[in-house]
This record gives sequence, structure tokens and C-alpha cells, in this order.
Amino acid sequence: MAPKGKVYRGSVKDFPGFDASQDAEALYNAMKGFGSDKEAILDLITSRSNKQRVEICQAYKSLYGKDLIADLKYELTGKFERLIVSLMRPPAYSDAKEIKDAIAGIGTDEKCLIEILASRTNQEIHDLVAAYKDAYERDLEADIVGDTSGHFKKMLVVLLQGTREEDDVVSEDLVEQDAKDLLEAGELKWGTDEAQFIYILGRRSKQHLRLVFDEYLKISGKPIERSIRGELSGDFEKLMLAVVKCVRSTAEYFAERLYKAMKGLGTRDNTLIRIMVSRSEIDMLDIREVFRTKYEKSLYNMIKEDTSGEYKKALLKLCGGDDDAAGEFFPEAAQVAYRMWELSAVAKVELRGTVQPAGGFNDDGDAQVLRKAMKGLGTDEGAIIDVVTQRSNAQRQQILKAYKAHYGRDLMADLKSELSGSLAKLILGLMLTPAQYDAKQLRKAVEGAGTDESVLIEIMATRNNQEIAAINEAYQEAYHKRLEDDLSSDTSGHFKRILVSLALGNRDEGPENLTQAHEDAKVRTKLADVSSNDSSDSLETRFLSILCTRSYPHLRRVFQEFIKMTNHDVEHAIRKRMSGDVRDAFLAIVRSVKNKPAFFADKLYKSMKGAGTDERTLTRIMISRSEIDLLNIRGEFIDLFDKSLHHMIEKDTSGDYRKALLALCGGED
Repeated sequence: MAPKGKVYRGSVKDFPGFDASQDAEALYNAMKGFGSDKEAILDLITSRSNKQRVEICQAYKSLYGKDLIADLKYELTGKFERLIVSLMRPPAYSDAKEIKDAIAGIGTDEKCLIEILASRTNQEIHDLVAAYKDAYERDLEADIVGDTSGHFKKMLVVLLQGTREEDDVVSEDLVEQDAKDLLEAGELKWGTDEAQFIYILGRRSKQHLRLVFDEYLKISGKPIERSIRGELSGDFEKLMLAVVKCVRSTAEYFAERLYKAMKGLGTRDNTLIRIMVSRSEIDMLDIREVFRTKYEKSLYNMIKEDTSGEYKKALLKLCGGDDDAAGEFFPEAAQVAYRMWELSAVAKVELRGTVQPAGGFNDDGDAQVLRKAMKGLGTDEGAIIDVVTQRSNAQRQQILKAYKAHYGRDLMADLKSELSGSLAKLILGLMLTPAQYDAKQLRKAVEGAGTDESVLIEIMATRNNQEIAAINEAYQEAYHKRLEDDLSSDTSGHFKRILVSLALGNRDEGPENLTQAHEDAKVRTKLADVSSNDSSDSLETRFLSILCTRSYPHLRRVFQEFIKMTNHDVEHAIRKRMSGDVRDAFLAIVRSVKNKPAFFADKLYKSMKGAGTDERTLTRIMISRSEIDLLNIRGEFIDLFDKSLHHMIEKDTSGDYRKALLALCGGED
């Protein structure tokens, strides 16, 4: 069932001791008489391979002179019927039926067309075209041309030819040329040369395109996905993004499609059925592991929570197992993780904030505007927001001094008395220096009953040496205590040692050392190996020291070496072997090393998703990153969640607080 030389990654295998006539008889008996034995039907069909199901159909016809699929349609209903009937069709005919349904009648299901045509191999495309012709006596290309338009239609037609290059030999010169051509066709061109995108993304081999995407990131400073979002639009944009995702990792593409099919209210059952059926004998094991790694829950459990009845039972059988039982890390997910670390290591990304120093700045004039906004009856919050959010922090410090010199008053005290709630916290936070603000957040996290470990982790794991030194100084000045002492007295064990180590601000700032990286990776490997003779406490201390003191470029190489040695991503290993605050702190460091803007994008998303808003986290990140990398965070946010940070803030907040946050956000993506 697996291609020669490849390990089989499907969840459904040939049933041992298979007998087509015996199975046909069992299905006939399950549907005979009043009602049907759905349990028997699903148990049998989900445990046979597609090739065996086709033989059962033939045997059923020979034994009873009846069409098995027609009988199943008659006996079963709803989603369960659609799932079982889909399993009975050969893959190419199943794809043909999906596409026929997608373009039949009024309107077109573009998402279905995109999913199938962007993800199938050349051979699968050829089989699909032939099956469509056989089943419907129509030409698939002609039907798609008649039902779509523009560049979307052109790219679909290119994909329908099934002529993507399959040679693994890659020319470095051509890689560089293609990356340059894509950049010149989009980012560097007035308008966009869509034909160049279609030619390169529709024809080149996957191996070649992966290298093109890496080169594109190097020369443009942004991933190809972000350029596609900026340069293309509509269904054409969605199709090209799907092609890119499938080039990077087909398993990751389908994991994301499955997650979106089940998250939130309602379930997109057609998508769920189509993917579970079509990938069950190809790469379901890889999809499962990528799903578990990416969404921190198993595909099995999400199906279990989101579906019911025989439909649920059949889907779970196709899924083939629950990865929440800390299963093994599969090769596909390891490859995805390795490529992510490789991209992280080679990317030269310019960090950019959304708040810049105001041109024509006049500190005295701004002080007067603020005084006028707070004088007399009522407060002009809009004027305060316009001034404070549109000035850099250095300029705000000058305004504080000008206000004091002009009016003999403390601007912070006046703002505190005039503003309230979330807006007051945001505006007052912006008026502090970055070090003062971080020091205040850390102080709040450790004072009083209980400790806010998440704040300690977020700040200490993401600040550089210079920022840590400034925080220590600000903390001492504001509270007459050493930050290290407060962290020590309020935490314990390995978690305390992590925070204290980070508070020293002694991270190396040099380049990677490949020899040392190999040795450092061995320490983590031993820690993951319960049979190791080394003391667990000693190994954890050494691993702690590596994570807290090695440079970011060096750690990226350590984590790549770790994947080579273990076939595990370091995040997966940390989750599996550690728990509580220690696990969360190590994960924060690893994610910050991998992609700090993405780390903050994830925290911002979690602060607003679901019922209620975590305004403390939202405020803290918007303030602290506004002049560092909030523009990069915006880009990562839309890449990760398919919605803009601006849109989510607009939807999730209100009033003057929303107005101030949107001003800091700096624009809609």
C-alpha cells in the first residue's frame, strides 16, 4: 500500500485474512430485515482498505445482484451515510464526486476545489481527471473553466495538468532566480505579475520550491505567505496560500483544515469527512502528530468532543488512535519542526514597531494639549489618546518634563485622576519608560497573595540583556529591593532557578558554535532518556543553564541537533517530560528563540479568543512591543490565525480603550 521505499503512514491498512465474499455476506445481513446494524457496518468498512472495499462491492454484486453503495445509501442517513458511502468509492472517484458537487448548481464551493487541486500529486490528478470523465462523461477542465474566472481559473487549470516537476535534483542558480522573480513580480512591482506566481508555484517541484521559499525569506525579510496576502486577493490568494502550505507540509495543511473544520460553533462536516476519508491511507498518522504538536490536543479528542453517534465512532476508527497518550513523534512532524528551526536560523528579519517618533515634535505644545484636555468639567479622552499613542516613549518622557515645568504639576497624577479603567492602565503604562513598566508588571506579579507566574515567564523569557539590566535598575529604584531577591522569595525549585538565571541578564550574544551545539543537544537527549545513568537533577540544571545563557543563534542550532538525534522537536520533548511552571518557562524561552513575534502573536490571540478578554495581557503586550516588533507581530498574527490583530481588537474591545489600542496597532492588515 505504501510507495516503494516509503514507510506507510496511513491509519487504515489491509485487513489480514480478508475474504470479500464473507464481508459482503456480513454487510447484507447487517442491512436485512427491519432496521440495520450500523455498528457492524462501520466496524467492517472502517477496518478494510479501499482496495478491499472495492472487492467487497464486486462480491456483493455477484452474490446478491445488487449495488452495495445503493443499499448503504438506502439504509443509512445523514453524515454517517455520507462518510460510509465516501469510503466505498476509489480515491479518484471520491475526489471526482467532491469536485462535481462543488461546481454543480448555483454557486461554487471554492474551498473544496482549492483543497483537492492544491494537495494532490501528479498521479492523483491524472487519476481524478480520468475518473471524472468515466463517471460523468464530461471534461473536468472544461467544467472548471466554465465555473471559475480570472487568475483563480488559470491556476486551477495549471494544477489540473498534473505536470509539476518531480526531480529532486535542484539547481541553486534557478532557486535564486525564482526567488528574485517572485520578489520582482510582487513586492518590487507596481501592481502584481500574477503570471509569474502561477508559473513558478504551479510547475516547480516541491523540493525546489521549499528552497525558493527559504531564499525568498532571506532576500525579502518576510515569508512568501505574507507577500501573497499583500499582493493577491480573493480565491486566487487562498489557492496560492494552499499551494505554499502543501509544498511546505501536506500533513500540516490538512491538520490545519481539520482544526478549522471543528473549532468554534458548528462543524464543517463535508470538510471533515473528505479529509478523514482521503488521507486515511496516505498520511493520517503524520496529520495526527502535526495536529497534536500544533494545537496541543489530539485529533482524536477533538473529533470525540465535536461529533456524536455512529458518525463519531466511524471517524475515530479512521483516525486510528489518541495522541494525547504522549505517543511517539512521527517523522513528518519532525521534518516540519526541523524546517522551522532552519528558517529561524537563516531569516534576517528587520524588527519594526508601529509607534515611531512624531515629526515636528513640540513637547511644550503637547503638554498644553494634554492640560487643556483635562482642565475644567469633563475630560477629552480623544485628545489624550491622540497625543500619547502617537509619540515615542522618549518623546513622552520629554512631555512629562515640559508639563511639570509649564504647570508645576505631575502629568501622571493628573492622568490618573482623570482617566479610569482599562484606558487609564493603558495610557499610564505608555507614560512609563519600558524598564519602569516591566518592573511594575513584575512587582504586581509577585506582591500580595499568590504569584502570577505567566507574567514572570513572559517578561523574563523574552527580554534581552540590555532590557534585563534596565529592568533590574528600575526595580531597585522604584521598590528599594533587588528583583532577584523578590523572585527568589516568591518562587521555588527549578522555576526559581530559571527566573533568577534570566534575571542576571548573562545570555551570551555571540554566534553559534556547532561543536558545542552538538554537546548541548546531547544534554537534552539524556534528560529525555529515563534510562540515562546521569542524575536527573544534574541534567536539568545543565539544560537550564543552556537555555538561560546560550545565545539565540546557538540555541537554534542546538534544537536542530536535538531533532537529528531524537526525531523529536524540543517543544514536544519538554511537554512530554516536564510539567507546571518549569515546562511553561522552558517553552516560552524556546518559542522566543524560534520566533519572538509569533510567541507574542499567540499570546495576544489567546487574550482575546473565546468569552471575555484578558485585558491585562492585551494591554501589557501592546505597550511593551509597540516600539520594538508590533508590526512583525501583526504579520505573524494574520499568518497564524487568518485574521488581523486590528480586526480582533476592534471586535473584542470597546470605547476609548479600543480607540487607543487600535492607534497602537497602527493599521489593518
